[in-house]
Amino acid sequence: MLFAAIGVSAYALAMGFAPAMRGGFVADMVSQTPGAALLHFIGGGIVLLAGASQFNKGWRTRYPHLHRWLGRVYVGGVLIGGIAGLYLAFHAAGGLAARFGFGLLAVLWLISTGLAFWHILKRNIVVHQQWMVRSYAMTLGAVTLRIWLPLFLMMGVPFEQAYPAIAWLAWVPNLVVAEWVFLRSR
Repeated sequence: MLFAAIGVSAYALAMGFAPAMRGGFVADMVSQTPGAALLHFIGGGIVLLAGASQFNKGWRTRYPHLHRWLGRVYVGGVLIGGIAGLYLAFHAAGGLAARFGFGLLAVLWLISTGLAFWHILKRNIVVHQQWMVRSYAMTLGAVTLRIWLPLFLMMGVPFEQAYPAIAWLAWVPNLVVAEWVFLRSR
């Protein structure tokens, strides 16, 4: 997870800060919705890194101040990336199914992160952790999207047909796995 998050984070930050590296789809997105696209890339890139570092219990215990600081960075990044993502959802390729899939992802990403933040303020650590796992499962939608898309294209499914399905496959299975882990741990 850490290596995939670092890789996709580097890609997202490069798309935000290095215009010369942007190719077809990303270049079109930035030209159509420049502010939202750049905020989504930068916010998402930061969140992928900040969140990936939070899952090591020994590290969290050894460096609690850094954990809290990175948690605040994560919440801020989700706020920026999520609002921008919601705006981008209205302009997503793939029609209504893709727009709804990405829009719901953005809304649930913001809500789950907000609930995680709320619960840590109330010192309810277990519930905070569960909401953070859900939030990061949705964050990892950036990674799983980049797994599904080439698989669909290699199978010969045209982008226009693949993208609406990927708008859901990128994050729903991640949440299902997170909930399954919660159920098994009970």
